[in-house]
Amino acid sequence: MGRITARRRVTRITVGESRVIREDTLAVEEPLEIRVGGRSLAITMRTPGHDIDLAAGFLVSEGVIHHGHDFAAARYCAGATDEGVNTYNVLDVTLAPGVPAPDPSLERNFFTTSSCGLCGKASIDAVRTLSHYEVATDALTLDPALLATFPDRLRAHQAVFEKTGGLHAAALFDGRTGELLVLREDVGRHNAVDKVIGWAAKENLLPLRSTVLMVSGRASFELTQKASMAGIPLLAAVSAPSSLAVELAIELGMTLVGFLRGPSMVVYSGAHRLVEARPASESTPAAAAAGVGTAGAAPESPARATQAARA
Repeated sequence: MGRITARRRVTRITVGESRVIREDTLAVEEPLEIRVGGRSLAITMRTPGHDIDLAAGFLVSEGVIHHGHDFAAARYCAGATDEGVNTYNVLDVTLAPGVPAPDPSLERNFFTTSSCGLCGKASIDAVRTLSHYEVATDALTLDPALLATFPDRLRAHQAVFEKTGGLHAAALFDGRTGELLVLREDVGRHNAVDKVIGWAAKENLLPLRSTVLMVSGRASFELTQKASMAGIPLLAAVSAPSSLAVELAIELGMTLVGFLRGPSMVVYSGAHRLVEARPASESTPAAAAAGVGTAGAAPESPARATQAARA
């Protein structure tokens, strides 16, 4: 497996002070070629690690697979270089019997940079992929006060960012309980999201009902679409969304939150899902009996219930 970080000698300059030469830790960026059935589908620049999650999530995002059982296996290809050395930068995916191979139009026979996952798509019409899941009907509601805790919890679990300062992160939270389900880091924000979605696919959790996708950067059209492809009803970002991301979220019935910092946030679509919790003293007897507005245990999420059933 390739390295996630690398050490390099650097010169630190502070105006008015002497120069300092020291070792610095960098986030590794290497290409990953994703093949399906031996045929090259895409090459992306990524941080090595959780590559199978990345491949599975990419296939979900592109509409190639819709469930974890559609993804049969994946293996690194030997002989990826002229010297026959396995660099762990070529991953071949085997789809389950009966799952159609990717349409040739999806092939991206060039490098996609870590900052742009859609650079090979010629137009907005070409990138618009219809989701297998509908998010508009998702009944998720959550307290904005709970949502406001997610950025700090995301940051607290960014182990590689702590060393390098150079990685994006994406995390999946249970929208009902606030439980952090999974977090992934990568030099590419789209890769980090694909790794999260791929993990969920492998865990057979799709669609991701009543979940929140939290990202460390901005909310782009691509990330909004990826959330839709996994059935995620709420996308939250610490930075701004793009205009196209907002338009897509409105069209899909997805909740899109930007500038989520401290107690403040801006809701661009789907504000009906953010509902302040009522104090227990305001609960009606009927609501209290149903566990609404009380300090009782939150209802179990579909994702967690699925995991428990398989345990």
